[in-house]
Amino acid sequence: MKSPIKIGQIGVGHEHASATMQTLRDLPEFFQVVGYACEPRPVHGNADHPAYNGIKRMSVEELLATPGLQAVAIESNMKDAPAFALHCMRQNLHIHLDKPGGEAFEPFKQLVEGCRERNLILQLGYMYRNNVAIKFCFDLVRQGILGDIFAIDMTMSWNYDQRYRDYIREYPGCQLYNLGSHLVDLIALLMGRPDNVTTFRKMTRDDGIYDNGLAVLEYPRSTCTIRSSLVEAQGIRHRRQVYHGTKGTAEIYPPEKSWEDARIADLHVRLTLLEDTGDYHAGTQIINVGPMVRGRYEDHFIEFARAVKGEIQNPYPLDHELLTQEILLAASGYTTWKK
Repeated sequence: MKSPIKIGQIGVGHEHASATMQTLRDLPEFFQVVGYACEPRPVHGNADHPAYNGIKRMSVEELLATPGLQAVAIESNMKDAPAFALHCMRQNLHIHLDKPGGEAFEPFKQLVEGCRERNLILQLGYMYRNNVAIKFCFDLVRQGILGDIFAIDMTMSWNYDQRYRDYIREYPGCQLYNLGSHLVDLIALLMGRPDNVTTFRKMTRDDGIYDNGLAVLEYPRSTCTIRSSLVEAQGIRHRRQVYHGTKGTAEIYPPEKSWEDARIADLHVRLTLLEDTGDYHAGTQIINVGPMVRGRYEDHFIEFARAVKGEIQNPYPLDHELLTQEILLAASGYTTWKK
């Protein structure tokens, strides 16, 4: 077996930062964590989280100078992440960049093309890619069990406190940019490049924050919608994905029940078919697809490790990452879509 990958973490300010560090520590056969560095202004996380206990804290420069360093996980505040990623790419390091890919297209394109030229692995932190219920629905679509897809509707919201509202105020795309990025990634994987992307951003209160968003992605024979807000009561339990096809519909509600019980809570897909197809009967049935046995992030990082080691090709091509970023910026109001 090959030696574990020497990896460091830059930043503790991302919403997923401490979970990323804990995941890396929980996978010693894949990763050797050499240390972490804080960004200038962490917002969500801090180095006092138990996930960082016993891990050496360094400056960014010290971390990147670690002998034998092969990869970095960038978990800084979203504002700082693109610059850190570009710097690490120029240091010829494999990169896990937590979502989203930044508020502009050109810096992200520079990152992607730099990784392509250097044969570096770039993984975005879209953890839904390894969700068992979503993968089940993707298989239904790709096997043609649902027929031709004419609509996909996805919702991913939360109910955030004032501290978070003050933080997200810096991002005009608000939740369509932050949480909606996960959904853009999934629709792009299934449907490819849309003909048009239209965004609708609303404020539920008079504080200048577009906390209620809808994006519509148009394709030649289908429409896809993405909703994300800051004000959904128990938002994580009301996240939903519905895949509508000419032969059937599959619904996930919710795609995860909570962060804490991901490993033990079974997920379910509500499947309705016009006709008996394979293992499934006509009518409506509830399919138990089981729990996220490894939790929210482990499979994601195992995939990253195996790609870095050359055991597998990166399942998510760089061209897909570019497309996702292009759609996301239009869906969250930063750009106007160009067909």
